[in-house]
Amino acid sequence: MSRKSCSDAEGFTLIEALVALAIVAIVLSSIAGVIATTVKGTRSIDQRLALTGAAEALLAELPPRDLLKPGRQSGELDGHPWQIDVTPVNPAVAGDAPQNPRFVPLAVNLRVRSAGGPAIRLTTVRLVPRVAE
Repeated sequence: MSRKSCSDAEGFTLIEALVALAIVAIVLSSIAGVIATTVKGTRSIDQRLALTGAAEALLAELPPRDLLKPGRQSGELDGHPWQIDVTPVNPAVAGDAPQNPRFVPLAVNLRVRSAGGPAIRLTTVRLVPRVAE
């Protein structure tokens, strides 16, 4: 009967175990990096959706076009500071515009900012009836 010596024993050496642990650590750190990036992206999307929702609500609350006047309004909605500037559109840009149109274009510039974060800016044009002079 032959006996195996200690050097012939089956199993992992200390070096093999350390290399395996190093590989596992590298893979886990890569996975953690991917998860962190995903969480950051999700948070950014959540902020953008909240800002967009606030902007939609503000645009929906604008006065009807016959009551819309040039000027500036500001306030806060759901923790988001906002500002609306209503200004006449430059008639020189219109080029072929009629001399006495029934409607006057007003530019509505909306800026909504998250608390300490990014901002969203929306611009639209509203046609308002010309005031009889």
